[in-house]
This record gives sequence, structure tokens and C-alpha cells, in this order.
Amino acid sequence: MSENVSPTGSARDRVYAAAEKISAERNPTVSSVREAAGVSNADATRYLKAWREENAVAGSRIVATPQPLLEQAARLTGSVWADAVALAAEQHAALEARWAKEGQDKDTELGELVADLDRITSEKNAQAAALNAELAAAVTRAEDAEGRVHQAEAAAVSARSDAGTLANDLAAARARADTLQQSHDALIQRITPQADETGNKK
Repeated sequence: MSENVSPTGSARDRVYAAAEKISAERNPTVSSVREAAGVSNADATRYLKAWREENAVAGSRIVATPQPLLEQAARLTGSVWADAVALAAEQHAALEARWAKEGQDKDTELGELVADLDRITSEKNAQAAALNAELAAAVTRAEDAEGRVHQAEAAAVSARSDAGTLANDLAAARARADTLQQSHDALIQRITPQADETGNKK
């Protein structure tokens, strides 16, 4: 990058501008200033010397700053620093308070969720226990009904067996009755002719 300054302006201004520009990177010399400012060697030497003297005076003025002013600057710096520290502490405390509040809110929400979960679990367990009890009762009723059905079936089988026995007994009784009737009829037939014969003889 070229260090040449604008050719406009007086030789002094161009030397000063070149010296300022070069001093930002390195120590300006007569040759570097002369080349950058486009001036003669004599102008470069004279005005570079003047520029250095003015810079030295300005530096001495800075070094020779009055003590009260330095103390005031130090107090101002301390005050600004203290304000900054206080502000930072205040902001830190506010952040901690906010974090604590958020943590408390989260703990509260978590506690509510756990309580809801416990309540729902308790209700589910109670409903499951009630359903199991109802199922057990239904199974018991079904088993009782099945037992009564078996008993009714056994009673029906027994009744059918008794009915068959009674039918057999009735048939046997009828057969005996028929036999007795036949015997009775036969006796009557045997007796009746004798009676007729006896009557005729009279």
C-alpha cells in the first residue's frame, strides 16, 4: 500500500501528514517522509524535526498532568468502577432471584404433576380392584349357576329314571290286574253253569 499523501497543501502540512501516517506503523525517517510527502530533502528534514519536537512537547504535557487532576480522574474512575460493580451485582442478584423463582415454579409444577400422577395411579388401582372384585363375583355366580345346572341335569336324569321305573311298575301292575281279571272271569264262568244246572233240576 502506498504511503504517499495528497500533493495538495503546504510542504509542512504534507510532511506532518506523512509523519503521522508512517508513525502508525514505524518510526518515520527523513527519506520515508520525503518520499511520502513529495518534498525536498531540506523540507523533509526541517518539518520532520518540528513534528518530533511538537510531539515531544505534547507528550511532556501529558506526563506533566497536575496531581489534583490525576487524583480527580482516579476518583472518577473508581466511582465509575464502583457503579459498574454495583450494577453488575444488582443484575447478578436479579438474575439469581429470577432463576430461583423459575426453579421454585418448576419444583411446584413438578410436585403438582407428581401429585396428579399419584392420584391417577390410585384411582386406576381402585378401579382395577373393583373390576377384579366384580369379575370374581361374576365367576362365582357363573360357577354356582353351572353347579345348579349340573344338579338340575342330574335331577332330570334321576326323574327320567324314576319315571321309567314307575312306568315299568305300572305296566307290571296292569299285567297282574289283567291276569287277575282273567282269573276272576274264568272262575265266574266255571261257577255260572253249575248254578243254571241246579236251577233246572228244581
